[in-house]
Amino acid sequence: MSIKLIALDIDETLLTTKHEIAESTKVALKKAHEQGIKVVLCTGRPLAAVTMYLDELGLSGSDQYVVTYNGALVQNLDGEIIARNILTNAEYQQIDRFAEHYHVQYNILDEDSKIYTPNDDISWFTVIQAMENEAGIHVRQANQFPDDFEIAKAVLVGDTKLLDYAESDPDHILDKDHFYVVRSTDNFLEVMNKKANKGAGLQELAEYLKLKPDELMAFGDERNDLPMFEYVGTSVGMGNGSDYIKGQVSFVTKSNDDDGIAFALNKFLK
Repeated sequence: MSIKLIALDIDETLLTTKHEIAESTKVALKKAHEQGIKVVLCTGRPLAAVTMYLDELGLSGSDQYVVTYNGALVQNLDGEIIARNILTNAEYQQIDRFAEHYHVQYNILDEDSKIYTPNDDISWFTVIQAMENEAGIHVRQANQFPDDFEIAKAVLVGDTKLLDYAESDPDHILDKDHFYVVRSTDNFLEVMNKKANKGAGLQELAEYLKLKPDELMAFGDERNDLPMFEYVGTSVGMGNGSDYIKGQVSFVTKSNDDDGIAFALNKFLK
């Protein structure tokens, strides 16, 4: 069955280590787009933080789509929401207690790409995240938000070993029936709605577009990409990805610095 949609993680996948889209990647993806194949960025970032890459790839309009916040939102490029799975204020308060219990700094993102943190001594990882998202950082305590406040996701940040311990949650602070908890990098532990992950978001988009899993291809490098790999017919792990992820995909391509996306597309697309 032919590929009709290509889903791409951004960091360490679409982007090189210089945080650029390789020219070979642009050429290959624009060729696919011209053939009528949907090119969908599937990312932990908010929409505001991916606009520049969409522009570089020549993607725009109501018939093109993006999966953001690791699947919490699926929307077209005019901003219309296709699917939405976010967190209530009550759920956010539970995340705040979780972070306080394990002494981990964190930030939250709302649907408008705004970043909030309760930490006066703002973590450098939060600063980096804000720079990537082209967003300011608002310092506000969890109890200062209205009852109807909602968030797309929370990101616990910091030392790898500390996040390892928090991720294991030995004291069972988080109700896992309500949350999807995933490690996106060694220094980022993300908490979202239980229904929000890249695979679920991609599935909701595919069903909206009346596409079958065998018609989808996905590229990624880390554990938060695993749900979309499990859903699509053709899963491609980047050569620079984790060993675990490379063991879960149907094909391992070259690295993000070695034209990995173009290499795989030239192999699979005729």
